[in-house]
Amino acid sequence: MNYKAFDSCDLDFIRSAVSDPARVLFGDALAEEYSHDELGGASSRPDVVVQIVSAREASAVMAYANTQHIPVTPRGAGTGLVGASVAMAHGIMLDTTLMNHILEIDEDNLTVTVEPGVLLMELAAAVEAQGLFYPPDPGEKSATIGGNISTNAGGMRAVKYGVTRDYVHTLEVVLPNGKIVEFGGKVAKSSSGYALKDLMVGSEGTLGLITRATLRLLPLPRKTISLLVPFPTMAQAIRTVPVIVRSRAVPTAIEFMNRNVIEDAENYLGKKFPDKQSDAYLLLKFDGETTEEIEAEYESVAQICLEQGALDVLISDTEERDETIWKARGAFLEAIKGSTTYMDEADMVVPRKSVGEMVEYLHSLSEAVGIRIKSFGHAGDGNLHAYILKDDLTEEQWETRMHQAMDLIYEKARALGGHVSGEHGIGWAKKPYLKDSVPEENLELMRGIKHAFDPNWILNPGKIF
Repeated sequence: MNYKAFDSCDLDFIRSAVSDPARVLFGDALAEEYSHDELGGASSRPDVVVQIVSAREASAVMAYANTQHIPVTPRGAGTGLVGASVAMAHGIMLDTTLMNHILEIDEDNLTVTVEPGVLLMELAAAVEAQGLFYPPDPGEKSATIGGNISTNAGGMRAVKYGVTRDYVHTLEVVLPNGKIVEFGGKVAKSSSGYALKDLMVGSEGTLGLITRATLRLLPLPRKTISLLVPFPTMAQAIRTVPVIVRSRAVPTAIEFMNRNVIEDAENYLGKKFPDKQSDAYLLLKFDGETTEEIEAEYESVAQICLEQGALDVLISDTEERDETIWKARGAFLEAIKGSTTYMDEADMVVPRKSVGEMVEYLHSLSEAVGIRIKSFGHAGDGNLHAYILKDDLTEEQWETRMHQAMDLIYEKARALGGHVSGEHGIGWAKKPYLKDSVPEENLELMRGIKHAFDPNWILNPGKIF
């Protein structure tokens, strides 16, 4: 796709379109961090960054870019892992982090209305102060809500509560032509034409720029209790998960982890994990209104684990102990990153019954390819995170072995009936793997949707397709 080269006339217009020209970053004022996301595998510098504060500003910039055929890249906190918020075609970057206001908490309708730059941890704290609960819980708490919606983020509580899409009521969106539209509504259900709102969720900023969202809330569970369950082997731990899922108990989260990742987290946080007697663990969380209600659920699950060969069942029923365990779990990504010179990640999802086979395959693949691979993930919904580590490999060795490992990982996931990404998205980095795993007819339909929203293909070009 050919785009207009950004010039001084374009810069002058953009400065005139915002209320404070100081929010237009150009040249030396443009920080290096805008050229990459959290993982850093994709790198490209935008020509200009506009820190927008309203839908009106976004509309003016987008309409101008559309007429001039200048690419536009939306960006939140830049915590993504697949290059979705990197300006691969340069041009204009719209930074939404200053649109960070919680506009309304509606206790009658159990909704919260926010701007896209609100951080997940800020939203959680604000609604919990009102006795309410926003269930989506991806590991990166400093990600923005706009980014979470754009990738349909899931997280550890998805096994019980679902993913971001399940909590989006209304979206205000600036289309690539600059028009401001609203999709959805503050209603419990709707059967009124195509679900345009749902098209936006997970579209990775390729169809429109989200400038406001109304999200569904739930009453805050009064009690939570976690179980840390060591197993002799990871195979035994993973084989236990379908048995738990088939039982009547519904854990909030079912995570798997092994000793080497726990040790990375210990080193990263400078704190000891509560238990290290085994190489393999399941970590489960339960929530409810009363301790008695939760006990009735976790006691049956504890018995299942012991029957399946668990070495012990450790009950974490104090806030301090619970925080230690889950803080370690939340630090896995940064801890693994700190244990190597560079890494890339595979975020595949497979049917729950196939998690064990996929985990065992990842372990065997590390030796076969000659590269370290560490994994953990959401055993309850089949979403695995595998991290391929460079360590002391040369660039040539790294490129060869990393791509070989990636190809084999996604080939195995496809063979098990899985998909390329469970929650991180496709972005720039995973495009080849999506192309290999999705029928061409599906891709053509997706391109048709993209063309209907963005006929000039100015918005976040080079992503997904």
